[in-house]
Amino acid sequence: MGLIIGLTGENCAGKGTVAEYLQKKGFYYLSLSDVIREALADEGKEITREALIAKGNQMRSESGPAVLAKKTLAKVQPEKNYIIDSIRNPLEAQALKEKQGLVLIYITASPKIRFERMKMRRREGDPRSYESFLAIEAKELEGAAHQQRLKDTFALSDKKLVNEATYKDLYAAVDLLLSELSSEFKPTRPSWDAYFMGIAQVVATRSNCIKRHVAAVIVKDKRIVSTGYNGTPRGVKNCSEGGCPRCNNFADSGTKLDECLCSHGEENAIVQSAYHGISIKGTTLYTTFSPCLTCAKMIVNAGIVEVVYNEAYPVQEAPAKLLSDAGVILRQCKLEK
Repeated sequence: MGLIIGLTGENCAGKGTVAEYLQKKGFYYLSLSDVIREALADEGKEITREALIAKGNQMRSESGPAVLAKKTLAKVQPEKNYIIDSIRNPLEAQALKEKQGLVLIYITASPKIRFERMKMRRREGDPRSYESFLAIEAKELEGAAHQQRLKDTFALSDKKLVNEATYKDLYAAVDLLLSELSSEFKPTRPSWDAYFMGIAQVVATRSNCIKRHVAAVIVKDKRIVSTGYNGTPRGVKNCSEGGCPRCNNFADSGTKLDECLCSHGEENAIVQSAYHGISIKGTTLYTTFSPCLTCAKMIVNAGIVEVVYNEAYPVQEAPAKLLSDAGVILRQCKLEK
């Protein structure tokens, strides 16, 4: 999982400036406000600050205070670093913090400085007087559960940036913050078992079997040497297109295997290595389901020394005994769904 930096702060504190600076450093930008903008656009409504606040409150009231965070998290890709902007409710912050790697940054400045910045941007709908500015801010600081509750959100922050000087000073503060985070942030990496089993699960999506999608990955020295997924043999109509009568009649699991035209994932992985002239002696086979008896015999004769499986096959006792008798290690690595 990449590093995720969440931004919160008062209006005109400098969140947008920090977000732009981080984008230059390779961070991808997401904003909870964009979820609201998309909802307003779908309704054909004008996008104003007042409309954004009202729609955001409505969405939180109807779907829970963390709805904007959940919709934003659905866009996160694990291999990327992100900035997530416009966090204005503590339950949004908590939902985002549950995503491993998120650091919430509170960006602030004095009210007078922020009001002067607001006047300089000359945006339609902004308050014209300092008193109005403070009144609106007070309302946003301590709203109802489904509204903006900035004060409680700020309290959940991990870091604080005071932005009352120049851009250069702000950028230096961000650079220092990133330096601190780089030493603190420990990205999660899957174990080798989880890594190869995850790849096997992706390979299984290529299966053309109508009953069950199974795949195997053969590994040597932490390198993949062969893959295979279950389905009808090369040149034969796909099982999903009616190529295997046994599967298309949905026979009970473990029965009528002698009538099945589909090759198993482990079988195809072993055969593919032979087809391409690759030795698999001394390798480990990762499979999304524990092997059947036929595949177990092939595994033993191919010289595979270890089998790691995710789910147990319905008929497991005989294959497990055969592998044990032949000295092949059989163990489970069950991935969480």
